[in-house]
Amino acid sequence: MQAGTVVTTPYQDQKPGTSGLRKRVPIFQQTHYLENFVQSIFDTIAVPPNSTLVLGGDGRYYNREAIQVILKMAAANGFWRVMVGRGGILSTPAASCLIRKYRTCGGIILSASHNPGGPEGDFGIKYNTANGGPAPEKITEAIFAACKQIAQYRIADMPDVELDRLGDYEIGDMTVTVIDPVEAYAELMESLFDFASIRSLLVSGFRIKFDAMHAVTGPYAREILVNRLGAPADSVINAVPLPDFGGGHPDPNLTYAHDLVEILYGENAPDFGAASDGDGDRNMILGKHFFVTPSDSLAILAANAYLVPGYQQGLAGIARSMPTSAAADRVAKALGIPCFETPTGWKFFGNLMDAGKVTLCGEESFGTGSDHIREKDGLWAVLFWLNMLAARKQSLETIVREHWARFGRNVYSRHDYEGIPAEAANSVMKLLHGSFESLKGVQFGDLQVKLCDDFSYTDPVDGSVSTGQGVRILFTDGSRIVFRLSGTGTEGATLRIYLESFEPDVGKHHLDAQESLSTLISIASQISELHKRTGRIQPTVIT
Repeated sequence: MQAGTVVTTPYQDQKPGTSGLRKRVPIFQQTHYLENFVQSIFDTIAVPPNSTLVLGGDGRYYNREAIQVILKMAAANGFWRVMVGRGGILSTPAASCLIRKYRTCGGIILSASHNPGGPEGDFGIKYNTANGGPAPEKITEAIFAACKQIAQYRIADMPDVELDRLGDYEIGDMTVTVIDPVEAYAELMESLFDFASIRSLLVSGFRIKFDAMHAVTGPYAREILVNRLGAPADSVINAVPLPDFGGGHPDPNLTYAHDLVEILYGENAPDFGAASDGDGDRNMILGKHFFVTPSDSLAILAANAYLVPGYQQGLAGIARSMPTSAAADRVAKALGIPCFETPTGWKFFGNLMDAGKVTLCGEESFGTGSDHIREKDGLWAVLFWLNMLAARKQSLETIVREHWARFGRNVYSRHDYEGIPAEAANSVMKLLHGSFESLKGVQFGDLQVKLCDDFSYTDPVDGSVSTGQGVRILFTDGSRIVFRLSGTGTEGATLRIYLESFEPDVGKHHLDAQESLSTLISIASQISELHKRTGRIQPTVIT
């Protein structure tokens, strides 16, 4: 092996978002584009001696090619070992698991999460730190600063590594260890959940359907749900990871997971359904003709954690992203534990978990997890629900409705307007920022505006401050509307509107969320001038 230095020039568009750098595949295929960003990561972390790096991705288009480049650069930058998933496959939760289990210096995860794949689709790369979680803002900002001034990168001249065969490969002074991508993660899940109880449920006639959406969780779901828990083989659908996700959009929601939705809302529906996304960190939970919002899912898991072996010692606290409903807050109050409200982005939960302040975390964007790793975890949430269903011996819908009867229902919905021209989306946000004073105290029918602001967060562990995290319109009765530009897309802008009201009356818990929120939906349209400024009449996705 011979290591060399390549002269390069900076790209100015390599600023990481909430989950790393995401761009279209052709952008990553530009000369030196990937290499510049990877070298900037290595320069920022100043690779310690005898360091191990975890590496893998969700199998989308360009995954294998990027892995070969990163392996050659890791060798030239002085890594001692790189652990890479067989075939280049590694779910985001599994990567976090490996980083923590083997105490590596961190990992590089190749994924654009729930974004579409393929030759013209999206690709992404992010660095996770030694705690297993996404790099905090101070590190991503340093990576971006390095990207803007990079002049050279280091790469080894060596053959490609055989990724499809387990074992060690010596590359000069560096060892590449190709590992089973599922084994360590499956063992961790078995240590947290009552597999015997779940297995008894699944062989008793209780039917499930898991949609892997032709993404990374297919092999994980087959190993855990079918091989270890005894579910029938057809319980897992779309299980083969494909570079273009079979032409689908690997986002587990009611719109894009349509195969699963049709099954769970059809005749002879199974008892339980779930889906995960491109890199395996998100989840959607369904019962027979019944959808569980991610906000409710977090609250219900917290209220029932005492039923799950890995959490029977009690919860230190709960954390939720600001746009997530306050359902978890009500559970935390009943349990006598704190509930933290953070900006969107799993990295904000890392400090809280490392400090022992929280056990469970969740985001309304179909992400749920705990302190077992430092990422959200789709299959973990599915197993938590199955463990709970096995212990309570009730249907999913009954469990949710009993939860609402006890705590009240936080009626909640998110409206996504995807692919809006950035100028139009920014115009909406500028209008809202300029309306804070004029909106305060305004009456909309029975609703009166109490406060308008742009959410900011001071980390209770390290004191860091994050501003500009979403416009909040808060009403005197506790209802709210939140407007936020998403940081996970690659084309145009995605404007998200979050709507929430609290309904204590059990007699109204059966009402459709869109019907219950119709007044808030109308107010949101009026105060944002959304239709006028963007030309959009309907959301792209409603959840």
